[in-house]
Amino acid sequence: MVKLDKIYTRGGDKGETSLSDGTRHSKTSPRIAAIGDVDEANSAIGMARAGLPKDHSLSEILAHIQNDLFDLGADLVSPGDDATDGKLRVQEQQVKRLETEIDALNEPIAPLTSFVLPGGSEVAARIHLARAIVRRAERTAMALAEAEPANRFALHYLNRLSDLLFVAARAENDGGKSDVLWIPGLTSG
Repeated sequence: MVKLDKIYTRGGDKGETSLSDGTRHSKTSPRIAAIGDVDEANSAIGMARAGLPKDHSLSEILAHIQNDLFDLGADLVSPGDDATDGKLRVQEQQVKRLETEIDALNEPIAPLTSFVLPGGSEVAARIHLARAIVRRAERTAMALAEAEPANRFALHYLNRLSDLLFVAARAENDGGKSDVLWIPGLTSG
């Protein structure tokens, strides 16, 4: 269990922060950027959840995801790519759970006939914003993985999460019936 008695440490005042192994890294490093983007994605998901009734099934899914994103942050703060090294790491079963949830959410929704513009209901718009932030987190995590070892399941999780959020936004738009569809060239003519 985590216990924080003091919130500020002054340790980051010179632009560096510590990883779980005690090493200091610039706050602009790829690893810290990825951790920050995951944190921002988690906050955006929290904003989306705030618009849902607490007993809504999607709220429960998003609550589980928020917890997973803390696991993912812990994974990123621990250098290395071995998901079996005994550290808190995102595991393959977390990715598979997202796939199962995507399939269940998507099953009753009609197939797309156009790309979807972010919007519709307020909750769907918040979920679309969270999806876009997750896509950025995925890009920064991928940049980290190109620079140094990173857990592949963490990368897979972020990729599936953006898919889940897309489907969740459609579900919140009356099963896709209230989606705002892209009309190519609408303003060009």
